Amino acid sequence: MIVYAPAALFFLLFGIGVLRDRRQFSNAVLLGISVSLLALALLAELRKAPTLVAELVAVAIILLPAVGTMALVWFLISNGLTMIRKEGRRPANLLSLLAGLGILAVIALLFVALATRSRQLGILAGTAVLVVGYISFLFVCFVGYAFLYGRHRPRRDVDFVVVLGSGLIGGERVPPLLASRLDRGREVYDRQAARGNPPMLITSGGQGPDEKLPESHAMADYLTGRGFPAEHIEREDGSRTTEENLLFSKAIMEQAKPDYRCVVVTNNFHAFRAALTARRTGVNGHVFGSPTAAYYWPSATIREFAAVFLSHKLINFGICGLLALCGLLAAL
Repeated sequence: MIVYAPAALFFLLFGIGVLRDRRQFSNAVLLGISVSLLALALLAELRKAPTLVAELVAVAIILLPAVGTMALVWFLISNGLTMIRKEGRRPANLLSLLAGLGILAVIALLFVALATRSRQLGILAGTAVLVVGYISFLFVCFVGYAFLYGRHRPRRDVDFVVVLGSGLIGGERVPPLLASRLDRGREVYDRQAARGNPPMLITSGGQGPDEKLPESHAMADYLTGRGFPAEHIEREDGSRTTEENLLFSKAIMEQAKPDYRCVVVTNNFHAFRAALTARRTGVNGHVFGSPTAAYYWPSATIREFAAVFLSHKLINFGICGLLALCGLLAAL
């Protein structure tokens, strides 16, 4: 059983981290490490398995990553083309396409290095695999924990429901992405109001340079136009970023009730990063995600991960640099 001890230790640290605060990226990394160590422990136990079972598992270990990688490349490129067709060629819409092409480039580099037996190409390919492997591990941790975080539903009543703004269509109309957030915010409000304790709903979003009115006002109009009680809406109309959404909404909540509890609503792809920002800004609340169109999710999730990765750029670039150095030293 000693082989499972490292996995158990990291899972214990993960549990402690969740109990302290669910809104930490370290929880995602600890969970990823514990699962990876458990997988290694199970592989180590294969030596006790019958020969046929061990051989079948060995074949699966070889084939599944290869097939899975190629399937992932196809999915990312296909999704990237769909994003361009439906959302245009803005840089943010190219992320899944670029990710797929990037993985394909690394694979091609590996094959060329093996085919030509070039030492220089071998060093470059090995270094690229190490760096891409690290980033891929963090991405899997991010997606896995974000999924788990999204399944949590606080059971206690809250004082406020904060709906984060996004852009407006034509500078004045609520787009489907934002409508999804508002509908989910109303669901949270309605469930609690049915228990006799309706919260205040804060629409949060300022006016962009190409918008005719603040996002929070358009959001409030969307809700009241569908029968939502206007007296239970508070507009926060000064923010331009997610961090400002949360900071300015926090000021409103603290002024009304210093010991407030809240729920923050955004789209599901944005929920975990918004939760990390809520923790950093001291907002006392959980973040809920609303549904997003399936084709939009991959690129949006990659964008969210990139933002989290860059928010810890010192340690992440440092580790990437060390991995690159290890790749170079191993080739000497």
